[in-house]
Order: sequence, then C-alpha cells, then structure tokens
Amino acid sequence: MARFQALGDWLAWQEQFHPRPIDLGLDRVAGVYASLDPKPDTIPTITVAGTNGKGSCVAFLEAIYKAQGYRVGAYTSPHILKYNERIRIDGLPVADDDICAAFERIDAVRGDTSLSYFEFGTLAALDIFSRNDVEVRILEVGLGGRLDAVNIVDPAAAIVTTIAIDHVDWLGHTEEAIGREKAGIFRQATPAIVGDRNPPNSLLQSARDKQAELMQIGQAFDYRKQADGWDWFCDRLKLTDLPEPNLQGEHQFHNASAVIMAVMCLQGRLPVDEQAIRQGLTTARLQGRFQLIAGTTPILLDVGHNPQAVQTLLDYLREHFPSVKVHAVFAMMKDKDIPGVLAIMRERVAQWYLAPLKNPRAASEELLTSYFRQQDVTSVNHGYADFSAAFEDARRHALPGELILIFGSFFLVSEYLSHFS
Repeated sequence: MARFQALGDWLAWQEQFHPRPIDLGLDRVAGVYASLDPKPDTIPTITVAGTNGKGSCVAFLEAIYKAQGYRVGAYTSPHILKYNERIRIDGLPVADDDICAAFERIDAVRGDTSLSYFEFGTLAALDIFSRNDVEVRILEVGLGGRLDAVNIVDPAAAIVTTIAIDHVDWLGHTEEAIGREKAGIFRQATPAIVGDRNPPNSLLQSARDKQAELMQIGQAFDYRKQADGWDWFCDRLKLTDLPEPNLQGEHQFHNASAVIMAVMCLQGRLPVDEQAIRQGLTTARLQGRFQLIAGTTPILLDVGHNPQAVQTLLDYLREHFPSVKVHAVFAMMKDKDIPGVLAIMRERVAQWYLAPLKNPRAASEELLTSYFRQQDVTSVNHGYADFSAAFEDARRHALPGELILIFGSFFLVSEYLSHFS
C-alpha cells in the first residue's frame, strides 16, 4: 500500500524525512537507482551545471530537440509555482499521479536508505523518463556537480555555464574550489562544453585530467552579433543569420552558443537540422528570467540571487530601461551574498520594498535593513505583513511609466506569480 495518495503529502514527508535538507553524495542515491531500474541506462543525456544560466540552457535544449520531433525529458529545480514543473516531458509538467507512482516505487526499493527531498525528485524524474520512453534527457544540476544526485547518470555531453561565488557552505569559498565541483559532471572522451569566457583554471584542468573533450566559448566555438540576427561558429561549421534568442539578455547568446555546441557534438546520436535550432531559439520559454509584465506600470520579474546574476540584471536595465525610475520589491535568502547584490543595485533602484517570505532560509527584515544601513541606502520601505502588502505599496508609489522590479529569490517571484498573474 502506498505511503501517501496525494503529491503534497509525499513532498511534506520528504522535507522532514531526511536529517539534512542538503546532503551531497552519490552512494545512497546511486544504490537506490540501481534497485529501481537495474537495466542498462542508454538514454542520451545532457547534464547542465553552472552558477547561472542552467535553466536557460535547459530551456533552449528542450525547445530545440522538441522542434526536431524528439521525445524530450527535462529535469530542473527549483520550481516556481508547482513541483510538477521540475519534471517535464515534451515541455509539459508530468501529472501528480505519475510523480506519486514514482515516489511509491522509490519508497518500495530503498530499504533502510534515507533520501533527501532532491534525491527523491531526481530518482522520480529518471524513473518517469525511462517509463515514458524519452529519446533524450536534459538534467539540471541542483547544487555543484560532483556530488549532486543527477551525477549518478553518465552524460553524453555536459555543459558548465558560468562559475561564480555561491553556495559557499557546500562548494567552497573560491571560484577555483567551485570550479572543481562543477567539473565533476565531465566524463572521459565526452564533450565538456564551457560557456564561461573566463572560467577558473580548476574547471579547465579538471576537464583535461579526465581526458574529456573540452570545448570553451571563445576557443572552440563562439558567436558574433550582426545588425539582424547573429552567427554561431566553430572550427568546422558556421550558422549564419540566426534569430535572436527568445530569452532576454546579452548573456543568453552565451547560453545559446553553448547549447548549439552540445547539439552539434551529439549529431551522431541525435541528429538535428538547422531549422530545429532556429525554431528552438525562438520558442524557448522560462518563467522568472527577465520576465516582463506589460502595463501602464510594467513589472519585471527576475530570480537572480547572486552578484553575477544581478550584474546581468543591471546590464539589462541599462539597455532596456535606461532612464526609468525603479521600485524594487526585494528579498533574499540569508545564506546569499546580500551585500554584494546591494552594492550592484543600490544606485539603480530609487525605492526598495522589503517583502517578508515564509521561508526559514529567508533573510529577516532586521538582517536586510542592517545591510542597507551599512551601504547608506535610506530609501527602504519595510514593516509589511507579507509579500502582497509590499507589492501593493510599490504599486501605489510607482507612477505610470516607472518600473516595478521584483527580484532576489525564486520564492519572491513565485509569490507574485501565485497571487497576481
């Protein structure tokens, strides 16, 4: 008999079941996976790691392979509105019943092995993809790479997007240490695609040490923007007059370029024509990344939560809203580099509205206001009961033509989309 019938009950139990919410390591999850699906794993897989840009790369890959007619499984995290967003087949979230059935199968074979919330989800995704005969799997690393649960699968190609300081409690305090962890997804004689022009040497050296087929943007492949469209090229191929990526921001050309390199590397196993690449670039969708809600007072949503991502956000604002007054509804998790983010955005935001989040990891109002005081930022509004109150206050103060920016956390964007979209 199943432990639970409803998806919400399964998830609530998983959040409390394992003693540590984050427990990096492959032994437990690999052992359960072997019991869950003992037959050889032959589905071509692309694993995507990096500090920022993972979700965008998955979205481009998903759209390109779907445009070619492949049955595509994609696994991402975190979700914004519903858990089901994490496990998709052909772009559509799988049903509650399918996830519950996978959780039941995992629970039945795990024995005394304890699994974390993320490990349950990873195993469920792999199980569902296997049972639904997907032809290509795209797996987003949750944290790091080397010890992340998705690394129990050997990829046919691996992408590392960018490297920056984040998750220091688990990955290390330097880019070199973080680079070594991200490089854990590379395999011998397998394409290792790096979408960072200036990655830490540890990432590149790890690829060489593993004898992976290292391909770095600016070295093995690159892109060039034209008046209309852009060109992508490597040493043996050039694609010209490509349509601009549907996802916004200059950094998306980097992400799309890394994705095209991966697609080209896998042509022998997963042939893709140029038309599918073009279609995928223009149909990729991703919630919460420079997501603009049009209106008299437009609203911009962005899940950026570390200095590298927020610098990209600032660049986007300078290009698309160069002289527009910005009202920022803001929150961050307390384990993030809040001072680094404020240092980047303090001059661009006219008014801040601190939105409380019902999450134990969220930075308290007291902590946030202390960081604002340290940086001599005085235009800070706080004391709200919840996100809705903070947002409504921003909406009252913002004049037509000014911009409301909601950024700093996935959870913050989720609050807006849950209540106001």
